[in-house]
Amino acid sequence: MTTITREQVLQALGNVEEPDLKKDLVTLNMIQDINIEGNRVSFSVILTTPACPLKAMIENACRNAILHFVSKDAEIHINMASRVTSQKNTGVPGVKNIIAVASGKGGVGKSTVAVNLALGLAKTGAKVGLIDADIYGPSIPMMFGLENERPMAREVDGKTRIQPIEKYGIKLLSIGFFTDPNQPVPWRGPMVSTAVKQLFNDADWGELDYLVVDLPPGTGDIHITVTQTFPVTGAVIVTTPQNVALADAKKGIGMFMMPAINVPILGVVENMAYFTPAELPKNKYYIFGQGGGKKLAAQLNVPFLGEIPLVKGISDSGDSGKPIVLDDESMMAKAFINMAKGVAQQVAISNAKAFDKANAGQQVNS
Repeated sequence: MTTITREQVLQALGNVEEPDLKKDLVTLNMIQDINIEGNRVSFSVILTTPACPLKAMIENACRNAILHFVSKDAEIHINMASRVTSQKNTGVPGVKNIIAVASGKGGVGKSTVAVNLALGLAKTGAKVGLIDADIYGPSIPMMFGLENERPMAREVDGKTRIQPIEKYGIKLLSIGFFTDPNQPVPWRGPMVSTAVKQLFNDADWGELDYLVVDLPPGTGDIHITVTQTFPVTGAVIVTTPQNVALADAKKGIGMFMMPAINVPILGVVENMAYFTPAELPKNKYYIFGQGGGKKLAAQLNVPFLGEIPLVKGISDSGDSGKPIVLDDESMMAKAFINMAKGVAQQVAISNAKAFDKANAGQQVNS
């Protein structure tokens, strides 16, 4: 019986390309822990996110590569693991990626998307935090059933740190935890900017793969404060299909693309894309128009992250403090989890591009 070698395994797996990053798994250093005992071959594939939507395809390609290039009699055991990538220091200790969720206008369900995105990422196995940066209209406390909760503070390395509230497996902070929910927040720009920075800087976030930030509608002080103070990995833009929402979403995308801000667009989410009655789950009624978000993404050459239907259960679940993505039997939960996987995929691609660009710059300078 021919002895299988480590070199043969690596050479075979060098033929397997990571579909998003367009490089082979060996070059990307994604193959680890190779162990060979007779015809038994085991190894780990380290994906760029636990939410990788192509996990099964990559595993199958690895298995076929060993059988084809090494031995058709090989007994193959593959451990599909993950290590979330990060393109740079986010400025928040322990946080690998900051994801901004924004919209050009209010009323498009941005906070609902942000909440279910954060929970969807957590359900795939990632460590996730969520900041409610909508200072004037914080909704995260209500959407998690935490209206009367107040974060604790404790001493960390000689400094007093806010302890984010944990629920449903993610860490949360909102200005709504510190203010009277029945009173407005009549703050001017400098006070708002200071408050937003404190949610990032004065909290003990621990180790997070993703910190999702629910920005307020529009393109104002808070957006500029967040994007110019913290290296944001990318932005998710939420819109509805009608033209008035698309026009404002286009302005929101334009803001992130400005040279002074320069935040990658991870993609467009079309919320309230169509109406599906509970009694007719296969029917789709495009009451706000059809395909507007997809057309906008194509026009601006940014990824389209999917359609989220208009279903009463989504708003009901937010009002009751239990977001829809937590309902494993719901079709809406699947839509949000697919969206979360798409966002994680785009984060990995964005990080890889930033890494390649940085390396190319170093080679030129040397």
